Amino acid sequence: MSQDRDVLPEDVKPINYAISLTDLSPGEPWTYQGTVNIDVEIKKATKSIVLNAFALKLHSAEVASDSGKHSSSVKASNISYDEKNQRATLTFDQELPQSPKAVLSISFEGIMNNNMAGFYRSKYKPTVEPAKGVAKDNEHHYMFSTQFESSDARRAFPCFDEPNLKATFDFEIEIPEDLVALSNMQERETRKSKAGHKIVSFDRTPIMSTYLLAWAFGDFEYIEDFTRRKYNGKSLPVRVYTTRGLKHQGQLALDSAHQIVDYFSEIFQIDYPLPKVDLLAVHEFSHGAMENWGLITYRTTAVLFDEYASDQKYRNRVVYVVAHELAHQWFGNLVTMDWWSELWLNEGFATWVGWYAVDHLHPDWNVWGQFVTDSMQMAFQLDSLRTSHPIEVPVRNALEVDQIFDHISYLKGSSVIRMLASHLGVKTFLQGVADYLKAHKYSNATTNDLWSALSKASGQDVTSFMDPWIRKIGFPVVTVAEEPGQLSVKQSRFLTAGEVKPEEDQTVWWIPLGLKTGPYATDAKREPLTAKEDTYRDVDTSFYKVNVDQTGFYRTNLPPQRLIELSKVLDKLSVQDKIGLVGDAAALAVAGEGTSPAVLSFLEGFVTEKNYLVWSEVLSSLGKIRSIFSADEEVSAGLRKYTLKLVTAATDKIGWDFGPSDDYLTGQLRALLISTAGLVGHESVVAEAQKRFKAFLDGDAKAIHPSLRAAVFKTAIKNGGDDAYKAVRKEFQTTSSIDGKEITLQALGSVQTHELATDYLKFAFGGNVAVQDLHSVGASLANNSKVRDAVWEYIKAEWPAIREKLGANMVVLERFLRMSLQKFASAEVEKDIEQFFSNKDNTGYDRGLAVVSDTIKGNARYRERDLERTREWLNAHGYTK
Repeated sequence: MSQDRDVLPEDVKPINYAISLTDLSPGEPWTYQGTVNIDVEIKKATKSIVLNAFALKLHSAEVASDSGKHSSSVKASNISYDEKNQRATLTFDQELPQSPKAVLSISFEGIMNNNMAGFYRSKYKPTVEPAKGVAKDNEHHYMFSTQFESSDARRAFPCFDEPNLKATFDFEIEIPEDLVALSNMQERETRKSKAGHKIVSFDRTPIMSTYLLAWAFGDFEYIEDFTRRKYNGKSLPVRVYTTRGLKHQGQLALDSAHQIVDYFSEIFQIDYPLPKVDLLAVHEFSHGAMENWGLITYRTTAVLFDEYASDQKYRNRVVYVVAHELAHQWFGNLVTMDWWSELWLNEGFATWVGWYAVDHLHPDWNVWGQFVTDSMQMAFQLDSLRTSHPIEVPVRNALEVDQIFDHISYLKGSSVIRMLASHLGVKTFLQGVADYLKAHKYSNATTNDLWSALSKASGQDVTSFMDPWIRKIGFPVVTVAEEPGQLSVKQSRFLTAGEVKPEEDQTVWWIPLGLKTGPYATDAKREPLTAKEDTYRDVDTSFYKVNVDQTGFYRTNLPPQRLIELSKVLDKLSVQDKIGLVGDAAALAVAGEGTSPAVLSFLEGFVTEKNYLVWSEVLSSLGKIRSIFSADEEVSAGLRKYTLKLVTAATDKIGWDFGPSDDYLTGQLRALLISTAGLVGHESVVAEAQKRFKAFLDGDAKAIHPSLRAAVFKTAIKNGGDDAYKAVRKEFQTTSSIDGKEITLQALGSVQTHELATDYLKFAFGGNVAVQDLHSVGASLANNSKVRDAVWEYIKAEWPAIREKLGANMVVLERFLRMSLQKFASAEVEKDIEQFFSNKDNTGYDRGLAVVSDTIKGNARYRERDLERTREWLNAHGYTK
C-alpha cells in the first residue's frame, strides 16, 4: 500500500464489471436490487477482498475461479463494513488462490437517494403531459441519473473506486417500458421483463475509471445532429436529451457539440473514441456538469438555452460548459490522472482548452478578455490567501478530494497552462498535448508525463520552470522600478493580507515578462525573469506594459505615476491589458502595496470605455471597495456618488433597447450598466426600471428584455420594498424560463431590510428553493452590505437544520458557507464565526471555513488601513458634500 495514499489493498484488481439493476421502487423507500459480476485478477492468495461500498446493503458474495486444473466457487462467510472509509471486507473461510481471472459476484441493495451523489433522483415539474411510467409524488415528477466523481460510484454498486483501477463495464437496467434509459455506450438490446417493464442493456465500454461510468432513465426525448468528420467511415450521432417538452432548448448546445467534437479530434490528433455523444439535462445537479464518457450530464442552465426567453449571458455559459466537458472525453477519460492529487491535470487543462474551443467558434466574444476578468481574477483571489494550496495538492484519502474541486485546480490550473501555451506557442503546446494523449491513452498519467511530452515537443525544459507553479503555494507580484532606459524588476510572493514573512517568500518563479514598449507598443522580447531581481536595459520607458495581454499568472506593481500615465493612453492597451491593470491596482490596494485613492483616480480614466469586459473588471474592483467600506455611511454615500458619476454617460449612451446589429458583448454591457446605475440611484434608470417592472407584472411579458430581467428586478426590489420583493418571489415560483429561477434568486438579495432578508432565507430553506441553488441565496444577500449580517444571524440560529439539509452533499454545504460569509470586513465577525464552529465537526467544509477566515481578516485590515484616506480623497473630490 502506498505510504502517502490510503488506497485499497493491491492483491485484487478489476478487469470487467457486469452490472444489472432490477426492482427499482418508484417511490419510498426508493430502493433497487443489483447484482455485479466483477472479473478480477487475484494477484496473490488471500482470504479476504476489500472494496468500496457506501450506503449499500451487500446480501451475498462469492468468488468463482478457474485455476486451470479445477474450478471452484467460494461464498463469503462474513461481510463487514468500514463506514468511515466507505469500504466493505468480504471474508472467506478458505484461501482464494492466485488467479489471472476469477469472477467476484455480489448481490446488493441500493437507494436512489436525493443527495445529488451516486445514483439519485431529481424532482421536476413537467411542462407537457408526461409518460405514464414516470415516478411521481403529489407535487413532483422524477428523473434518475448518476454522479460518481469523485468517489460516489461506491454509493451505486460495490466496486474498486479509485481512478487508476480501470476496467471495462457492461450495464443493464430494468425500467418502465415507456421510459428511456441511457448509459455511456449505445443500447445493445431491450427485452421484456415483468409486466409493464423492460430491461435495457448496453454495449461494453472501453477501459475506464469507475467515476466515469454513468446511467440515467426517465421520460426523455432528444434532438440530434451528426459530426461532419467521419469516424471509422461514419458520422457520429450527437444528441441532447431532456425531459419531455424541453428538447428545443438544447439546440445551442447541439450546434456547438458536434463542431467541438470534430475540432478536438483534429487538434488532439486522436479521433473521438466512442460511437456516440449524448448530453443530458439533469434537473438537480450539485456541480455545473460531469464528463461521463459518452453520456455527459449537465445542470439545466449549463446546457439549455431559449433563443427568445433566456438571458444572453447563458449563451456564453452553455457553449463553454459543453466545450469543457467534451475536452474531458480525451483529457481525463481517455487519459486519466493517476490519483486525485493530480485532479488539476483534468480540470485545469479542460478549462483552458474549453475556452480555446469557444474562441474558435466565437472569435467575436473575446473569450480571453473574459478569461482574464473572470477566471484569472477568481484564481488570484483564492491563491492570494495563506489558506490556499498548491495546484497539485497531496490527497491521502479519496474522501478529501471534493474540497479541491476549487478555483485553484480549475482556474489557477488553466491560467498557468495559458501562460505556458503562450510561451511555447499554442501550436507547439498542442502538439505536446497530442503526443501525451497518444502515449498514455486508455491508461493513467502524471503531471511529469505531460511535462515530458511538452519538453520533447518544444525542446525546452518545461519541468524545471513549471514545477514551482504546480507544486508551490501562491503566486508572485512583480514590482517595477523605472530609470531612463531601464526597468528593475523584483518578484515576491503576493498575499492579500500583505505583510509577507521571509519564510513565506522562498519560491523563485519562472516569470515570462511579456514586455511591450515605445510609441507603437511593439514587442520588446526579453528573457523570462528567473531570479528574485533583475534589470532590463535598453527599454523605451516613454511607454511600456509588463505582462502583455495578461498571459502571465502574476500581479504587477507599477510606480504610481506610471499607472496615471497609462490611464491617459488606454487606446494603446488591449482589453486584457486594461483588465489586468485594473485588477492589479485594486488587489495591491487591498494588500497595502497600493491605495484605494490611487485606484479611484485610475478608474476615472475609464469613463469613456466601450468594452463590456473592461467595464466588468472596473465595476467589480469598485464593488470590492464599496463593500469593504460599506459600514461607514459617509464613505459609502461618497462611493455611491462616485459610481453614479462614473457610469452615467456610458449608461445614457447605450440606452435600454437592443438593436438587431448589437453583438453579444454590447448586450452584456447594456445589462451591466443599467443594473449598476439602477442600484446606485440613477433617477431616469430607476424610473424606467419601475415602469417596465409594473408593465411586466400587469401581464406584458415583453416589457422587460430577457437580458435585463436581473437589472430590473434588482432595481425594483431595492426601491419598491415589500411589494416588489413579493412580486419577484412569486415570479421565482411561477417562471417557466430555464434561467428564471437563478435570475430571481440573485435579484431577491437586493432587499433593503433585515426583516425581508430573513423572510427570504426562511422561504428558501423552507423547501421552496432547490438545495443546489441555496448558495445563490446566501451569495446574493452577502453581496448586499445592507443585509449581510442577516445571513450570519440566520446560520447561527438555524445551524442544525442547515447542517442536516445541506450536509448530505458536502460540496453544497461548503459552497453555501463560503459564499455566504466571505464578504465581511470585520475582525469581530471573523472571531464570532471561528468561535461558533470551534466545537463542531467541520469535516468536509473545513477548508472553506479557513478561506472565509483568511478572507475576512484581509478585508478587515484593508478597511482599517484605507478608510480614512478614502474619506479624505472623496472629500477632496467633492463626493461627500
